[in-house]
Amino acid sequence: MKKIIMFTLLVLISVSSFTQTLENLDYISSFNDDVAAIKKDSQWAFINKDGDIVVNFRDDLVTTKSSDGTYPIFKNGRCLILKEKGGISYFGYINTSGKTVIEPRFLNATNFKNNMAKVLELEKEEIGKNTALDKNVVYYKYYEVTIDTDGNVKDYLTQKGVNIVLDREFLRKPPKFKTKQISDNLVAVKNGKGEWTIKSIN
Repeated sequence: MKKIIMFTLLVLISVSSFTQTLENLDYISSFNDDVAAIKKDSQWAFINKDGDIVVNFRDDLVTTKSSDGTYPIFKNGRCLILKEKGGISYFGYINTSGKTVIEPRFLNATNFKNNMAKVLELEKEEIGKNTALDKNVVYYKYYEVTIDTDGNVKDYLTQKGVNIVLDREFLRKPPKFKTKQISDNLVAVKNGKGEWTIKSIN
């Protein structure tokens, strides 16, 4: 008899632990990559098609404007996140379990499409040393590149880096992209004269 009671209790506990009601939500998106974004107060989370939360509520998810609203979105199993360091925004990606798979290091980034995303990759160059201050003199540049879902750089869309000052007073907003994707395999790159070049990408 005790065994039957114990078994019944275990079944009830396991069933109740998987049953949840999500209430007082401010927004529910459509499903993308089999998950939907939900908002409560100023934080976002993701649920699966059973209504279970798969990515808990957090405040670092980047929203995307789409035809049915503005919300965080998964594409190719990746969702954009944002982290501020010294007042400057850096972008990275999480997977559908909420784990950071590409650390926030980009000055701007897009959602993935066909397992590729466009980002602004930051590079640091040491050009000397200030002996009076005992500090290295460094310059920062960024390039427009494409990455795969592991964060590996695939193509440099711009060959000449853009010099940038990593200071919140000079970089209050993420720099804008100067390239645009015109097909799955083609990107249009605009030069300083306003002329366009069409580049093939992998």
